[in-house]
Amino acid sequence: MTIAYRAKGNIYLNITNRCSSDCVFCLKRFTDTVYGYDLRLSREPDLDEILQALELEFLEGPADEVVFVGFGEPTLRLDEVLAVTEWLSLRRVRSRLDTNGHGQLINPDRQVAAELAAAGLDAVSVSLVAHNAEVYNQLCRPIYDKAFRAVVRFAQDCVAAGIQTRLTVVDLPEVDIEACRGIAERIGAGFHVRPLLTPDSEEVRA
Repeated sequence: MTIAYRAKGNIYLNITNRCSSDCVFCLKRFTDTVYGYDLRLSREPDLDEILQALELEFLEGPADEVVFVGFGEPTLRLDEVLAVTEWLSLRRVRSRLDTNGHGQLINPDRQVAAELAAAGLDAVSVSLVAHNAEVYNQLCRPIYDKAFRAVVRFAQDCVAAGIQTRLTVVDLPEVDIEACRGIAERIGAGFHVRPLLTPDSEEVRA
């Protein structure tokens, strides 16, 4: 069971396979592996197992940053994300959350962005995916109503909390890239266009 793995100078944390979206472009549709690591979990690791996996990785050397990503939505395990982020912050290790932006929908009684900032999260990469709700729903098929609006609001909250924030989209013909860039500029976030991953992509073939 792969909890932590290295790629591109970073350590990535795979703490859940659950997700609140069912994206048509998700690489889980055609592979279990990324960079040669099998990311299908037989069960979700507890906090001690996550920290032990991190400690083992750090024995091999430092990393540019530790990224919550894996094969699921990390904010479904918000308490573990916060605890690990605090652990990293105490050790002055940079941390980043890659998220679908549903954190506030998943945890409606929490102030998710503020809690992430308080824990010491350095950066967040929010998957905007599309330029409007209609296209977003077609591509992501979220379990929540009004998810697109919530994604933008979550990114705004992260910016306001002082977390380095960027919005990302996948380069798909249905997506108006420049309109998405405009959303990022309007809320004060960075912007990044990701290539569509296929069975022939480096990340999958590695």
